[in-house]
Amino acid sequence: MTNQNSCDDMLIDRCEPEAPKQKQGASLPNEFNSHYLKVYYGRLFPYADIFRWISYGNDGKHPACDSSYVSRREFSFTLDNDIYLRFLSFNSAAELESKIKEKCPFKIDIGPVYSVDPTKRNAYAQSGDNVFAPVERELIFDIDMTDYDDVRYCCSGADVCLNCWPLMTIAIKVIDFALRDDFGFKHILWVYSGRRGVHCWVCDGKARRLTNEQRAAIADYFRVYKGNENSSKKVSLTGHALHPFLATAYTKVLKEFFEKKLLVSQSLLSTEERYEKILEMIPDAAITSELRGRWQENRRSSSMKEDINVVRWEQLKQLLQSGKHKLSLMLTYSSLHAQGLRRCVEEIVFCFAYPRLDMEVSKHMNHLLKAPFCVHPKTGRVCVPIDPNQCEQFDPTTVPTLSQLLDELNERGLRDDVDGEWKGTSFGNAVSLFRSSFLQPLLKASKDS
Repeated sequence: MTNQNSCDDMLIDRCEPEAPKQKQGASLPNEFNSHYLKVYYGRLFPYADIFRWISYGNDGKHPACDSSYVSRREFSFTLDNDIYLRFLSFNSAAELESKIKEKCPFKIDIGPVYSVDPTKRNAYAQSGDNVFAPVERELIFDIDMTDYDDVRYCCSGADVCLNCWPLMTIAIKVIDFALRDDFGFKHILWVYSGRRGVHCWVCDGKARRLTNEQRAAIADYFRVYKGNENSSKKVSLTGHALHPFLATAYTKVLKEFFEKKLLVSQSLLSTEERYEKILEMIPDAAITSELRGRWQENRRSSSMKEDINVVRWEQLKQLLQSGKHKLSLMLTYSSLHAQGLRRCVEEIVFCFAYPRLDMEVSKHMNHLLKAPFCVHPKTGRVCVPIDPNQCEQFDPTTVPTLSQLLDELNERGLRDDVDGEWKGTSFGNAVSLFRSSFLQPLLKASKDS
């Protein structure tokens, strides 16, 4: 028997701040319906793996485990018509599986571990004891492609293509190496959101026990993009040298991706409207005037063999970084100003390529985040793990959809080995990656600690 009462499937007011939000009236893809979900939840969803993950070794099989740990973890279901069921909890993988199959949620979110079972929070509130509070939660990051709409020209809003997806690849590479090298975290799970971004779960014990203040400090460590829609210069890199983390991010990831992928795929300097946006970031009227003149000549010339974006970028770098510009000979042209101009190249790259985090998601322990292996209701794609060591090969357009998986199941027929249903489908690699690269090392570390 589950540990919920019939009225504990709480319908939450849509204005509650921590509740997940959906747009009213948004239509679902034709393939996304309760029948398809029932088959998916009945034959493919990896309940045992999810439960083993969020248990962190507290499985009742050794004396040191906390028998109440997993029952204090909050789950949230989003049903049809924007109905939210908050503060659900489960004692076993079987309970979780039973409830998901019963409710057939469009989305499953995972919240924090609370001080008490979240389904019993009202009893503690009535007693006057203010003891219901989050006490543990993975350090999480949410990166959404819509936050890059001012620097991508191929898509906008929720649309994503292979020309702008490298922005997510950059984010994974930059954040992952910093979490491991600068903070010493080891158990990090990257997940495709199913539509327009990626999620990161840092699952080390020391990460799960961080306070809100410590989480905010880590989030702020990554913060570089500080402008707003009215700012022409949204990134300002101060000091004689870049912080070691930023220098590493620039030399190992940002510069190469910007120059070899984004510059051309986004045609960042191809039109006057676009290059003027970059010229506004250069704090020297004489240099911007000279570049503008050259680029207008480029536009009139029809003999150029190289890509116009590459040519113009090289011209910009030559003027800003060479130190040979004619104004450098003037007494009013200070060394500080010259340094600022050279740094301007880096600032442009950071502005267009550096990760943009939803800071509030990372700062607070009580935020909900979509569970891995959910099916995104807008695309029908499964939220699959991403290997950070192979993230350049990840293609969001080939992630299996719900209807694709069901077609594959129908072609194969029923199997006696229920746990192996997914092995012969395009879902198989995702589950195998989750187990081998993330879950097994995590559980081994949990038992060894």
